[in-house]
Amino acid sequence: MDLLTNTVRPYAWGSTTAIPELLGTEPTGEPQAEMWMGAHPGAPSRIDRAGGGTSLSEAIAADPEGELGPAVVEAFGPRLPFLFKVLAAASPLSLQVHPDLVQAREGFADEEERGVPADAPHRNYKDANHKPELICALTPFTGLCGFRRPAGTADLLEALDVGGLKPYADILRARPEDEALGEVLTAVLSADREAMAETVEAAAAAARRLAAGEGPYAREYAAYAGIAGHYPGDPGVLAAMLLNVVRLEPGDALYLGAGVPHAYLGGLGVELMANSDNVLRCGLTPKHVDVPELLRVVRFEPTEPEVLRPRTTSGGEEVYAAPVDEFRLSRYVLAPGSEPHDLDDRTPQILLCTDGEITLREVTGGGGGGELVLARGRSAFVRAGERVAVSGSGTLFRATVAV
Repeated sequence: MDLLTNTVRPYAWGSTTAIPELLGTEPTGEPQAEMWMGAHPGAPSRIDRAGGGTSLSEAIAADPEGELGPAVVEAFGPRLPFLFKVLAAASPLSLQVHPDLVQAREGFADEEERGVPADAPHRNYKDANHKPELICALTPFTGLCGFRRPAGTADLLEALDVGGLKPYADILRARPEDEALGEVLTAVLSADREAMAETVEAAAAAARRLAAGEGPYAREYAAYAGIAGHYPGDPGVLAAMLLNVVRLEPGDALYLGAGVPHAYLGGLGVELMANSDNVLRCGLTPKHVDVPELLRVVRFEPTEPEVLRPRTTSGGEEVYAAPVDEFRLSRYVLAPGSEPHDLDDRTPQILLCTDGEITLREVTGGGGGGELVLARGRSAFVRAGERVAVSGSGTLFRATVAV
């Protein structure tokens, strides 16, 4: 078992207090957006073995099968296939979408062949992998996920009573659903930003007014008005109005597959994803938006976001089901004095304590073994084949591989 030392990324949208509160440290006054746990080359966790510090990525590279197990190496190669995060959003993240595996491989190969520098601001594909992800709320958490049905969006836009929105509402009513969504998103993102600013601001003002009422879209208007406050005049505000607003309570989760546009708006959560950096942005960002490539990747189909709640197994593990092999998220909610729970040891795992204090005990044939205590906010890496039992009082999240 290895206690992890993790990097916290200071993205501008991050909360200044949520991650420090989780870790029991003093806020620095700077945003602390994401704490990365894993072996991603951008910010690998550090471990201390044999009296010397090293990165988790270096340890895995030195002995892939010993750290990950033969099944994981055979399925995904000699690297940890997931990245685990604590995410703390104080303001909206960019509206974005992720490619599927085929699109990622094709896009990465194309940019490599054309010699696009890896750090170029207009580069879309950082690697050849897809990036499905799962977010589980630790506090009330708000986001956008998937397209609303066009007829409902037309109602929402018409209620704002802004002349510049009428053409979009008309398209949403007149075209087949997939065509309507594609045409409106293309028009919004391709329009001149300055020319669109007046319509965006008028829509934001109307949304603020209607959010105070009790109409059918009051919650949605409040979310869109909040987005507009952070991104005044951004056409991405209108793109956001095409999407469902989702609110998660603590313990609720949301799975985000390929092609589904989404954005996190606010809250603290744990996020588990395939080990990839591939993001195509749709707005709410000063960064590059490649509209043609975005339109190739987005799935223009209405979806009703499914809030996931965990399924409890006979061993007390609460599992969040997701249709991917690269990762599997679960948690243990342990009461004082409860019996220890033995963890499956076939795959590598990262364990994170989010509440209370959890003891990890190495299980050996003779009944002995070392112990590691995780206070709130601390995490550990457990190699494949290393048998561990967990006990204590609190909440432990477990990230592992679903093979």
